[in-house]
Amino acid sequence: MSINTRLTDNFAFADTANVSLSDLRRPVEQELTAFRTFFRDALKTDVFLLDQMIRYLHRMKGKELRPILVLYAAKLCGGISERSFRAATMIELLHTATLIHDDVVDDAEQRRGLLSINQVWKNKASVLLGDFLLSKGLLVSLDADEFELLKIMSKAVKAMSEGELRQLKASKLQNMTEQKYFEIIRDKTASLLAACTESGAASATSDAEIIGRMRDIGLDLGIAFQIRDDLFDYGMDDVGKPVGNDIREKKITLPFIKALETCSFLERQKWKLRFRKEHKSTGEVAKITRFVHESGGFEAAAADMEVYSIRALTKLREFPVSQARDDMELLITYITTRKK
Repeated sequence: MSINTRLTDNFAFADTANVSLSDLRRPVEQELTAFRTFFRDALKTDVFLLDQMIRYLHRMKGKELRPILVLYAAKLCGGISERSFRAATMIELLHTATLIHDDVVDDAEQRRGLLSINQVWKNKASVLLGDFLLSKGLLVSLDADEFELLKIMSKAVKAMSEGELRQLKASKLQNMTEQKYFEIIRDKTASLLAACTESGAASATSDAEIIGRMRDIGLDLGIAFQIRDDLFDYGMDDVGKPVGNDIREKKITLPFIKALETCSFLERQKWKLRFRKEHKSTGEVAKITRFVHESGGFEAAAADMEVYSIRALTKLREFPVSQARDDMELLITYITTRKK
């Protein structure tokens, strides 16, 4: 069964077949416009080189999923305010900084259809730009005495750094396990989406139980989000990155881990050796992809993704019925069933 149409017997997802990002922006369109102004104002600088790099950054506009998630969470928990714009700005600054640093580490050539910052201005300037964005995130909170939001962002930075280091170690040793995989994506990816929902809630309410519940929703959503992203590498088209890129980079993710679980000891060693090989040909990548599909690894990983998506939606449905809850449900379903 295709993961785009998968349903459980007892839980139906919202229909996102004809939903676009424009549809998801619509419930918070005015607030997003205000956020963008707030974000641009936060990045103003009189340093010429920084100004040029930031202008280029604005051209590399992403999907805005994280700011949308912050605003949706705020709307669900009491209402969007200037604090919500501040929270969304801090999250977007952190996310953008990590992308720039990732591109330096990976020696990436492109980001969102344009040359990456490190290709245009080289690594040193790119690292410093990332540091500048992180410092701006701190100042956005400190200038407004937003210590709770600062604590949320700081926890996310810590978790993301730990996740990156865990992944680096596992990649070098080639000893990734399912437990390690989930620890890594919980820290590296899910912690940021958890910060989105937690900070959005904290900008709208002081109720610790509600804020904690929203963080848990974001954490489950983030895990589902990353599994979805990893599934793209095993045969999905038009996903914004080369199909098979993780395989070429020897990055072991859940579909391959699940596939190995079906093998004998000797078969596992054979496939691990193939995966570790440098400079794989297109044919070799295709063999690994076929192995993951034929062994059921793809479907097993998709099933795990579905579990976390359902967990997020189940927790969401503990909130009273409202348009804001319906909007959040559609956003969560879209994120975990997106095609790219």
